[in-house]
Amino acid sequence: MTQDPLVIFTPSGKRGRFPAGTPVLTAARQLGVDLDSVCGGRGICSKCQITPSYGDFSKHGVHVAEDALSEWNKVEQRYQDKRGLKPGRRLGCQATIQRDVVIDVPPESQVHRQVVRKAASARVIEMDPATRLYYIEVDEPDMHEPTGDLERIARALKAQWDIPEISTDFSTLGKLQPILRKGDWKITVALHKADNSAPKLIAAWPGLHEGGIYGLAIDLGSTTVAAHLTNLDTGEVIASSGIMNPQIRFGEDLMSRVSYSMMNPGGDKEMTRAVREAIDALALDIAKEAGIEPALILETVFVCNPVMHHLLLGIDPVELGQAPFALATSDSMTLTATELGLTAIPGAAQIYVLPCIAGHVGADAAAVALSEEPGKSDDLALIIDVGTNAEILLGDKSGVLACSSPTGPAFEGAQISSGQRAAPGAIEAIRIDPETKEPRFRVIGCDLWSNEDGFAKATAQTGITGICGSGIIEAVAEMRMAGLVDPSGLIGSAQATGTARSIPEGRTHSYVIHDATAEGGPLITVTQGDIRAIQLAKSALYAGARLLMDQREVDQVDRVVLAGAFGAHISPLHAMVLGMIPDVPLDKVTSAGNAAGTGARIALCNVAARREIERVVRQITKVETAIEPKFQEHFVNANAIPHATDPFPILNAQVTLPNVSFNTGGGDEGGRRRRRRG
Repeated sequence: MTQDPLVIFTPSGKRGRFPAGTPVLTAARQLGVDLDSVCGGRGICSKCQITPSYGDFSKHGVHVAEDALSEWNKVEQRYQDKRGLKPGRRLGCQATIQRDVVIDVPPESQVHRQVVRKAASARVIEMDPATRLYYIEVDEPDMHEPTGDLERIARALKAQWDIPEISTDFSTLGKLQPILRKGDWKITVALHKADNSAPKLIAAWPGLHEGGIYGLAIDLGSTTVAAHLTNLDTGEVIASSGIMNPQIRFGEDLMSRVSYSMMNPGGDKEMTRAVREAIDALALDIAKEAGIEPALILETVFVCNPVMHHLLLGIDPVELGQAPFALATSDSMTLTATELGLTAIPGAAQIYVLPCIAGHVGADAAAVALSEEPGKSDDLALIIDVGTNAEILLGDKSGVLACSSPTGPAFEGAQISSGQRAAPGAIEAIRIDPETKEPRFRVIGCDLWSNEDGFAKATAQTGITGICGSGIIEAVAEMRMAGLVDPSGLIGSAQATGTARSIPEGRTHSYVIHDATAEGGPLITVTQGDIRAIQLAKSALYAGARLLMDQREVDQVDRVVLAGAFGAHISPLHAMVLGMIPDVPLDKVTSAGNAAGTGARIALCNVAARREIERVVRQITKVETAIEPKFQEHFVNANAIPHATDPFPILNAQVTLPNVSFNTGGGDEGGRRRRRRG
């Protein structure tokens, strides 16, 4: 018997089989996918726009043919003629499923649009930008002294600013003559000087330009792209914004994207185009939010992992998918917006990409090193940039080691049954009473806990929609502390745990956090599969940290710094109960916010910092987890919650974890007592 077509939605990862002819919008609703529609599927509002992806997806085990969706219809053509659709977009209410298909729901089509938690952290940065403004008064042309306008601008800069020589791009040269004449030979120029070569004239305005110039610090992550629009005169961040990385539809993790490139001719170019278009859209949005013209954005600094680095630059990442994981270049890169294929900002705008550390340790880790400066630390600091691909640094004044760990997207809410990105309505914090096993939780957009008066009213608009990364981390740790999960990660039955919230699910059990099915809402549970996904992610993270500690021949670190998209939102106690991080005093676990983004801002605002990180990167010792024999051993031991062999004495002094085992369906619940809450 032939199976119905399989539809897989990204970035949620939700999937199901539907009869041929089912509208995409209908499938999305039945799976609980966050796809907007105001007109109820009549083809009027166009809010249900989706992007199908074609080719081989080894991660999902599907081949998506060109005829996976129904043909373009009259309703879509009418909307295209009237308002226009982005290339590749379809209307979810009109396109019907014909064969197996992978469908991306773009951010603007989601009801609960993501809140990207990469706000700029307050940071004192010494301002020494590469791009500066200079007001000059230029000699008028004289038939008796025939010189070009550019040459007289250069002469004015030498006489008035002691700048001996300049250069410029052809694109800028063609704009100078009308600007000079409009300003009556008085103009302001923007000069970019990043190294020992002559400063480059990249923009000009008639008269005295008082509108400022700006730069973008962009943290290009596997899952999210975060940008900080920064005043290049003051260093002030005037707007921060973020979007989902559209490459998610080609694979949630880095190796899936490398695989897509290997299996689909031109796949790398497809991913490069997608991310550059997203950066253009982000630049336009952030400029609009700040109320400035995109033409005033004259610099952009990028930090990213090696695969994102290559795809941004238009380099096939295939070599990063196999040993020896060779980078096309590990050096920093300086180029123009035109060379990078960006169109939202001026073509002459300068792009700086921080250097990579190694084949799997990228410019984002370099940015963390620039921001947190482990090489200047008196004590031994472990810095973990938590994300889809975790970057880990361990060091002090005697030296710094670095590695990356493939944690996957579970920490960001993906691959979790009720998981979602951080958005209003998502559960972000949870506590479970160890006696009653009853949960209380808090959702993004509301400061009240679910057991407090007014919670229902305060969350009526957003609803309770799912659970995000910080929420699932706390949920699993709380379940362990409450005796609902044993050290191996097994969820106990209702009989073993003493709560009806443990419900059977096939051969395993799930724990019910929130049940709104009676009102037509969601059933939010933590399943055995969710526990396994978190175990795999945290084991990779811990194993990477242990490898670096092995290299330093230490069993403990002095302090732990959590960085990344939600480092600030992770409870140190829960992270330690889970076994994400080594055993240290809780007051020695701190958050650095988006340290990679901060490093990008430092490089944007201080040209000397670029030289500094280029020097520091060469001195960092790289550890390749993929070929280290002990990584697998550490990984297996770290599967237990918190750990199979490491004793965690500091944690055990704070918390008594229940001595339970659900391997045989029973449960010795002895040794459980109420403990101090995090």
